[in-house]
Amino acid sequence: MKILITGGTGLIGRALIDALLADGHAISVLTRNPEKARNVLPSGVIPYKWDAATPEGWSHLIPESDAVINLAGQSIAGESLPAILTQKWTPEVKKRIQQSRVNAGNALVAAIESSSVKPPVFIQASAVGYYGPGGDAELPEAAPAGKDFLAETCQLWEDSTAKLDVLGVRRVIIRTGLILASTGGILPMLLLPFKLFAGGTLGSGKQFVPWIHIDDEVNAIRFLLTNEDARGAYNLTAPNPLTQREQAKVIGRLLRRPSFIPVPGFALKLALGEKSTLILDGQRAIPQKLQFEGFEFKFDEFESALSDLL
Repeated sequence: MKILITGGTGLIGRALIDALLADGHAISVLTRNPEKARNVLPSGVIPYKWDAATPEGWSHLIPESDAVINLAGQSIAGESLPAILTQKWTPEVKKRIQQSRVNAGNALVAAIESSSVKPPVFIQASAVGYYGPGGDAELPEAAPAGKDFLAETCQLWEDSTAKLDVLGVRRVIIRTGLILASTGGILPMLLLPFKLFAGGTLGSGKQFVPWIHIDDEVNAIRFLLTNEDARGAYNLTAPNPLTQREQAKVIGRLLRRPSFIPVPGFALKLALGEKSTLILDGQRAIPQKLQFEGFEFKFDEFESALSDLL
């Protein structure tokens, strides 16, 4: 297959491209900075410049693409560890987060709509933040959307390419959870306090963590890409979410570090403001549709996933 990817230089994109190349697919990537992308993408992957807002300069790639995977969007947590810990969701930051997703989706739809040959399948990124703070309730794909900023952002993200559903394109939405990877992503930040002998519960510790190993994330996307019956929203999360308190105990046990030093919720709210919801709230999202359709997880328990990454 010839596959066109946006967001190909991110955590998911880089791992996915490696797997797709191994499968024998040809990959092109839309990126704001092709020269920089060439330094991080494997040889054979062709980067094309785009402004993530219009179809100008790259729309000729659509007729020759067998699939499009849209992973584009400004990081919600922050691009680096300092930003994750210090950058708050100001109105301007929130606007940029949402516009980066909507503009990219609109540009892709415009290119596909104007093309005489349309890609058979389109993978649209989203996140389990779609459901809002979920408490203890299990959240399959049919669960309603939440009403907070993250839920609103995910709805806008998904809706940006909704028009493809009536254009004859098989559209799959991947609502991804917390991705665990050995390099990059959130895992280094999760491990840091434990390595400093300061690990423990965050807030109440009762919030559920909807996690997934990067290998399962990539394999699930590959599964959905080739499964012609797959369409609509899918939760890309491990079958066994756990509470943050349980997560802390597992990390402490594997790192042989204490896991009993709490960080009060009010302290996180003071430091991060509204953004603290990423830590203090959670979703007990379950991959109901993936499992029903026969996808097999390589890592369905947090401890085995973390052991593999460590």
